[in-house]
Amino acid sequence: MRRRGHYLGTELDERWWRRYARDGFLARGLGDWWLDDEALYFHRRLTKAPIVIAFADVVGVRRGSWHAGQWAGRNAVVKVAWRSEGAHLCSGFVLARDPDETAALMREIGSRARRAGAGEHDAEAG
Repeated sequence: MRRRGHYLGTELDERWWRRYARDGFLARGLGDWWLDDEALYFHRRLTKAPIVIAFADVVGVRRGSWHAGQWAGRNAVVKVAWRSEGAHLCSGFVLARDPDETAALMREIGSRARRAGAGEHDAEAG
């Protein structure tokens, strides 16, 4: 099921001012997100294809209040740490407004990443 959300950007090497620009990850914006057994998808409005983060590449999930220079107000930011072609990346999303729902989504993403066998995971729900 697709749900509304906000993509805040993808940091490169945990530096908020260094943003990842490949494969459509540079542009921020509102859109729809969904999960399947393989990946997290986020399709920004007015774009042709979604950005895709494979669970096999995810190394951690944590929560914050801002990401890549963007503050999310009262909403929690779900920060998905992952690796691609040797780069350490962290993508930020607002996936839900309710804190309990956000925590459940973080656990679900972490669980799917562990099942995909991506290695070590540091899913923080709190």
